[in-house]
Amino acid sequence: MSVIYSTATKTARMNAVVSTIGTSGKLKLFNSADALLATFNLAATAGTVSGAVLTLSDANGGADGILSTTASAAGTATKASITTSGDTDVITGLTVGTSGTDLVLDNNVLASGQAITINSATITHA
Repeated sequence: MSVIYSTATKTARMNAVVSTIGTSGKLKLFNSADALLATFNLAATAGTVSGAVLTLSDANGGADGILSTTASAAGTATKASITTSGDTDVITGLTVGTSGTDLVLDNNVLASGQAITINSATITHA
């Protein structure tokens, strides 16, 4: 039998994640070979928690999508991590794609200098 956490425990753990990210966190996109493709600056409060789900906040002030930046390298984004402002990993192994993933991008096949928009970003406690 697998471990099962109460909803209150999941909520507390996800709120701890937001606190650990801090006020200047980053979201980083990588290809399958772990090459960094892009870095997003997160909102001052990285996200909001409801039950077991952390939803990243809009850092664009109401612009399309919740996060936007430009690609620093070309490649197909397949995974992501969230770090503190000092680049300490908080969450790794996030999935990236155009649907059905933790991070939903407008396009995950990137050219260097291309504008990138994350349309939704939710992380669910296991």
